[in-house]
Amino acid sequence: MIVKIPATSANLGPGFDCLGLALQLYNSITIETDRPFRISLTGTYNEGIATDETNLVWRTMRHLWESINYPIPTVALTLENNIPPARGLGSSSAAIVGGLAAANVIAGTPLSKLELLQIANTLEGHPDNVTPALYGGITLAVSTENGILPRVLGQGTNLKAVVLIPNLRLKTEKARSILPPNVSRQDAVFNISHAGLLIDAFIRENYPLLKEAMRDMLHQNQRSVLIPGMFETLKAAEQAGAYGTALSGSGPTLIALVPEISKDDVRQKMLSTIGQFGVEAQALTLDMDHEGVIFSEK
Repeated sequence: MIVKIPATSANLGPGFDCLGLALQLYNSITIETDRPFRISLTGTYNEGIATDETNLVWRTMRHLWESINYPIPTVALTLENNIPPARGLGSSSAAIVGGLAAANVIAGTPLSKLELLQIANTLEGHPDNVTPALYGGITLAVSTENGILPRVLGQGTNLKAVVLIPNLRLKTEKARSILPPNVSRQDAVFNISHAGLLIDAFIRENYPLLKEAMRDMLHQNQRSVLIPGMFETLKAAEQAGAYGTALSGSGPTLIALVPEISKDDVRQKMLSTIGQFGVEAQALTLDMDHEGVIFSEK
């Protein structure tokens, strides 16, 4: 069995810890049952990924089986890692969602996608990443007394995403540690209104609204000190034709949502601008993922 999990971009500006989208950049997990336990690594990003029982995918699989009292089977895993770690593209969410989906299928699919979301959120702590990884599309994750309520706002079929990935690793914990514990009422109202506008833009596919809708006052200004040339690069992307721009998750990746006609100009402008600040980076042009995590027979 092969499980394929998309990369995700969270926050999208004002939607702190609640808005996100899935991208057509994938990690995959190949599972062979009734084999001696082994974890093999392929793909682009394997440095620092454990190949023993401390591996996050394997620990997540065990967690699900133990939670439903399912006998832990012996399996061999091959992990293909194409989502860069510690870059703001949901690599840990992909590991958790992929592990849960794989374990659930092996156990006979006793849990629904909604139930998997609750477990994923408990393990990851960031519903804005795990929700699009599970459901695909552009998603809203609402925290309620009964857990996370997921809503798919749209598929973004007429959008491209240019993701600029600096050669910098930035752990979420560090990016969160610089945020102030309290925010002003003015900033809270600013983000509430802009998140509402962002949701409206996605539902109605009124993408020219994204330039204003993706503005933020709660986290991007604070995190910009960790990413040289961040705001200059985002501004350059908008001038080159992007609908809207944002820090992807906690960074350092920057994302621009663009029309097809502008994708190459935006990509080149983002690379050249951040290069002026001495930052090496790569840029990918990606479509939206519409399915979320999927599995197929090998």
